[in-house]
Amino acid sequence: MRKIALEEHFTTAAMEHYSLPGAALFAPDYWKTSLRRLLDFSEVRLAQMDQYGIDVEVLSLVSPGVQAEKDTATAVRNAILTNDFLAEIVAKHPERFTGFAALALQDPDAAVAELDRAVTQLGLRGALINGHTHGEYLDAEKFLPLWERAEALGVPLYLHPASSFDTWHNLRGHEELIGPIWSWGVETATHALRIVFSGVFDRFPGSTLILGHMGESLPGMLWRLDTRWEFANRRGVKLGKERPSDYIRENVMITTSGVCAQAPLLGSMLALGADRIMFSTDYPMESNAEAVAFIENAPISETDRAKICHLNAERLLGP
Repeated sequence: MRKIALEEHFTTAAMEHYSLPGAALFAPDYWKTSLRRLLDFSEVRLAQMDQYGIDVEVLSLVSPGVQAEKDTATAVRNAILTNDFLAEIVAKHPERFTGFAALALQDPDAAVAELDRAVTQLGLRGALINGHTHGEYLDAEKFLPLWERAEALGVPLYLHPASSFDTWHNLRGHEELIGPIWSWGVETATHALRIVFSGVFDRFPGSTLILGHMGESLPGMLWRLDTRWEFANRRGVKLGKERPSDYIRENVMITTSGVCAQAPLLGSMLALGADRIMFSTDYPMESNAEAVAFIENAPISETDRAKICHLNAERLLGP
C-alpha cells in the first residue's frame, strides 16, 4: 500500500549546530547516528524508503531549527536558505520528497512572506514550526496574519515539539523527564490548546493544524476537555463552537509519528475518526521498519489503512 510519511526530518551543515543543545537529551551514540542521517538524503534515507515501502517523505527541518535563533535578521535569512536548500532536494527527487517550510516567526511579516514564497514559488506544502519562538506561541495576535495566509493558501501548519521556554518547577530534580520522553508532548499539547482557546479557528475556520505523536495525547482527553469546559471559570474566553473538541475534530489532523502502539491508534480513531490521522515515522529519530510494520499490522480495515497511509495526506497536501 502506498505510504506518505509526514514528519521526516533533515538538517543542513549550516543549521546542525542549533540542535546541539538538545542533543544532550539523547544518548551520545543515538544522537551521532541520527545527525548523520539528518544530513543524508540519497543513501540511507532513500534506501530505507525503498526497503520498507515508503513512497514519499515530507521533509522538515529538525527541532529547534529556525526558532532557536535569537537574531531576527539571521533567523529570516536561515529560513530562506533552508527552504531553498529543501526545494533543491525535492527537485532532485520529486517523486520521493516534498517538504514543509521553515519560518522565522521572529519577524511575523517575513514569516508570512516566506510561507507565500515557499508554497507558490518553491512548491512546498505548508510549514512546520518547532514549538515556541523565544516564549511566543502561535495564538499571539502578531501571528494571526500567518494563519490568515496559510488558510488562503490552503496549506497546514505543523506544530512540532521543542523544549519549553523555561524549566517547569516540577521537572527540577527530574531532568530525565525533559524532552521527548515527557515534557515535549505536554508542552506541545498545551500550545495547541492555546490556539484553540484563543479563537484562532473561529477566525480562520478553514485552517489546519497538524500535531504529531498521535496528537500529543489530546485525542484521549477530548471528553474531559468538553465536560470541564461546561463549568470552568472561562475568564472571559468565548468560543464560537459549543465544545473545545469540535475544533480538534475539525481543524486538527494528527500523525502517527513516534508512536507505534495499537491502543493510542485505535483510541485516536474512536476520538477523531480515520479521516484525521496520517502515517509518519519521525525519521531518523524513530525506526522506519517499526513504523511500517506497525501500520501494516494494525487491526483496522483496509479502507481506514489506506486513509491513514496516503489518502488523507493526499487530500490535505495534494497528490
